[in-house]
Amino acid sequence: MKSNKDKSDEDKDGMKRVGREAKERMSSQMENRKKRKNIRCACFALLALGIVSVAFWGYRFAPYDPLETNFTQKLMPPSMAHPFGIDNVGRDVLSRVLCGAGNSFKLVFLMLAIVVVIGTAVGIISGYFGGILDTVLMRITDILLAFPDTIFAIAIVGMIGPGLLHTVVALAFVWWTKYARMARGMTAVIRNQDYVIQAQFGGVRTPGILLRYVLPNILPQVIVMTALDVGGMMLSLAGLSFLGLASQPPAPEWGYMLYEGKSYLQTAPWIMIFAGLAIFLTVMVFNLLGDSLRDVLDPKEWE
Repeated sequence: MKSNKDKSDEDKDGMKRVGREAKERMSSQMENRKKRKNIRCACFALLALGIVSVAFWGYRFAPYDPLETNFTQKLMPPSMAHPFGIDNVGRDVLSRVLCGAGNSFKLVFLMLAIVVVIGTAVGIISGYFGGILDTVLMRITDILLAFPDTIFAIAIVGMIGPGLLHTVVALAFVWWTKYARMARGMTAVIRNQDYVIQAQFGGVRTPGILLRYVLPNILPQVIVMTALDVGGMMLSLAGLSFLGLASQPPAPEWGYMLYEGKSYLQTAPWIMIFAGLAIFLTVMVFNLLGDSLRDVLDPKEWE
C-alpha cells in the first residue's frame, strides 16, 4: 500500500500537470486569437489598398470622359453601355465615380498629412515640456474642441469662400486637435519612464529623445487614429461638397455628385446611389481597418 507521503506527491504532480495543461490551452487560445486578428487586419488592409488603388488609377479604366456631356442621352438608366447610368447633363456616372474617387482621396490624404503632422507635433511639445507652454497649447485645443467639427468648418468656409483648398484648410484647422490631445497625454506619461530619464542623464539632446523614444511609442496610436479618420474626413468632405462649399462643377467628386443628384432622387436615383455607395464602402472599410489595427497594435492585448 502507498504511504500518505506517496499519495501527497502524486496529488502535487497531478495538480502541476493540470496547471501546465491549462496554461498550454490558454497560450494556444491566445495565439489562435492573435492569428485570427492578424488575418482580419490583413484582409481589411487589402480591401483598403484596393480602394486606394481604384482611387488613384481608376481613371485609366473610365469608359468615357467624365466631363463629356451629351444632352440627347441625359438621365438614361443603367445599361450595358453605361452600367451606372447617365446623369442630368449626359455624363457617364461610372466614369465620374471612378475619377471622383481620386479627387476625394487626394483631398482626404492631404488633410490627414496636415493634421497628423501639426497635431502630433503640438501634442509632443506640449506633453514633453509642460508648464505654461502646455497650458496655453491645451487651452487653445480645448477651445477648438468645444465646437462641432463640421459646423466650425462650414463657418470657416463661409468666411473665406468655397473651394477645395479652402475646404482643406477649414477641416485641417478643426481636426488636428484630436491628435494633439492624444499625443500630449501619451507623451506626458512617456517622459517619466526610466529609459527617457536615463537618456536625459546620458546627454541625449531633446530632439533625439523626442524622435528616438517618444515618437515611436505614440506612432501605433497615431496610425490607428489616422485609419479611423479616413472615413470621418471622407464624410466631412462629402458633407461640405453636398452643401456646395467644396468641389465646384464640373470636376467629379463624390460629395458633389450627391449634391447634383438630389434634385433627381425620384426620377434618376442612380446619380446619387452609386456615389453614396462608394462613400459608404470607403468609410466602412477604413473604420474596420482602424478597429483591426487597434486590436493588433495594442500591447495590452497580448500580456
